[in-house]
Amino acid sequence: MNFRAAIAGVSGYAGGEIARLLTAHPDITLSIVTGASSAGNTLAQMHPNITGPQGALVIQETTAQALGGVDVIFLALPHGHSPRLSDELARAGTSALIIDCAADHRLTDADEWHRYYGTDAAEPWTYGMPELLHSGETQMTRQRDALAHAGQIAVPGCNATAVTLAIQPAIAAHIVEPTLCATLSVGYSGAGRSPKQHLLASEALGAIVPYGVGGTHRHIPEIIQNLRISGADDVRLTFTPVLVPTARGIVATVVAPLHASVSADDVAHAYSIYDNEPLIGVSHEAPWPSTAPVNATGCALVNAVIDERAHSLVTICALDNLGKGTASAAIQSANLALGLPELTGIPTIGVTP
Repeated sequence: MNFRAAIAGVSGYAGGEIARLLTAHPDITLSIVTGASSAGNTLAQMHPNITGPQGALVIQETTAQALGGVDVIFLALPHGHSPRLSDELARAGTSALIIDCAADHRLTDADEWHRYYGTDAAEPWTYGMPELLHSGETQMTRQRDALAHAGQIAVPGCNATAVTLAIQPAIAAHIVEPTLCATLSVGYSGAGRSPKQHLLASEALGAIVPYGVGGTHRHIPEIIQNLRISGADDVRLTFTPVLVPTARGIVATVVAPLHASVSADDVAHAYSIYDNEPLIGVSHEAPWPSTAPVNATGCALVNAVIDERAHSLVTICALDNLGKGTASAAIQSANLALGLPELTGIPTIGVTP
């Protein structure tokens, strides 16, 4: 069966990456694209890398009516816009699977949402990370089972994905204290496509810029929520992202104090939970994870080593913020919800150099 798809907010980086991946998907056909200021342009005018029939699609104004008649709708809208459009779609009687790439439906704690976003919380949707490790699992099946029965899915934040994948096996195995220090190098596409001064090439090239410092970044409650699912009771997270002059990619380094007598074998055993995960590669030695091998893919590279002198676990996760961090995660979740093989249409070979 072939499914028809629509993308709302296609002119941004996330929407464009979803469109790129759908052009090669054998079971999902991109049929409708919508936007705001980009309405009236073709998809190829906004994303010249997309050619052929999909590139000729004309971007329509984003309305529930424009998004009708499809099987799956990907929302690639700014934070705060998805709940209103979702309500309009519900009133229009849509039965489509809805997948939201914004933050609006990720958090289950309304107080945490209000603290970090300053608005009223929307209803939480099924969390779109198939590899989310639940406490007590020996294989990652619970989140996949939830996604297989979902009608509305919230795609994780890219930084939250990187930190979660880096440290959740250690949390679940109870080999570290949940007192975490996470430092992330983040490509500029993670800041979106809007024309802002700090995103200009003349400002960004040659500059390394911390942001969201001092516990203010909005992905913090999402990471804590994930790690509680993995078995942590009281997560204390210091989280510092840093913009680096590259277009795409994240390298997250997460450090946590080890419990007494934890060995390298214990670490290897904890991270063996990823052995059957085709999109996650694991190592315990150099070369350390970097963004080049995962660029433009749905894969992540994870490394976990012991710092003997500091008696700490150092974990690293590299992924593409637009790939595993957004678009391919959205399609991976869509595959599960639509009953398709999970990896259909997910690129696994990186683009390097």
